[in-house]
Amino acid sequence: MKTLREILTDANERHVAVGHFNISDLGALKAIVAAGRGMNLPILIGVSEGEREFVGVKQAAALIKSIRAEYDYPIFLNADHTHSLDKVKEAAEAGFDEIIFDNSSLPMDENIANTKAAVAAIRAINPNIIIEGEIGYIGSNSEVIDKAPEGIALSTPEEAVRFVTETGIDVLAPAVGNMHGLLKAMAAGTEHKHLDIGRIAAIKAAIDAAVMGGPAHGPMFMTLHGGSGTEDADFTAAAKAGMTIIHVSSELRLAWRRGVEEGLKDPNEIAPYKLVAPAVSAIQKIVENRLKLFNGIA
Repeated sequence: MKTLREILTDANERHVAVGHFNISDLGALKAIVAAGRGMNLPILIGVSEGEREFVGVKQAAALIKSIRAEYDYPIFLNADHTHSLDKVKEAAEAGFDEIIFDNSSLPMDENIANTKAAVAAIRAINPNIIIEGEIGYIGSNSEVIDKAPEGIALSTPEEAVRFVTETGIDVLAPAVGNMHGLLKAMAAGTEHKHLDIGRIAAIKAAIDAAVMGGPAHGPMFMTLHGGSGTEDADFTAAAKAGMTIIHVSSELRLAWRRGVEEGLKDPNEIAPYKLVAPAVSAIQKIVENRLKLFNGIA
């Protein structure tokens, strides 16, 4: 089976994106795996610090490893939005395939210094772990909100080049019109996020030129965070422009809630797995749709 780095390299060469989907329960995991396996596409499962606290760090790693081993299926685990060295080390020691160290809320100099330290700590534990860093600000909560967070701004190619060359990361998460969470209009389906595709292409070209052929890198990869609620055509265009991983979380959380509400309409049903069945079905449909868009499948 290919490693995560090989999967990402292949996606980068084909200008498609690997789908990254967050979980905090077995229902969502069941739905995501069913979608990915059914389409014969690799997937990344994300667990944020809060989700890891709920699921368990070692338990999440064991779940993903067991699925990969049983089905010989390329499913990988990412420690999403990790903010401290202690949490970075915990995920690395548990056997995560990717770790995102996120200090993007800090000034650039501090973000670079702290990310560089995180890269060193992870490499010392397992040099094969894919390491991601983030620049720019796109909000911080995967929830339904009234208005966009203040301070959102696009990352520049110059910032991106400085960050990747000084930190030694493998994957860059820039701000390119994306945003964490969903506006109420997006949750209702009447409004969508629109990405700056030209900015994605410019950042990708700049960081590739800066690191290709260097001692530690082949191609640089990029991740789109806050993908939920994005215009469908923008997903496909983003992958073609250079996004190698695309995150979807808030859409799945919303589908889970609505599905559970549907399951609870039967006052006599008390089996938990039956109550969440509509949520599992809804999440699987979303993941299948998103994987088609990420991979340019009609």
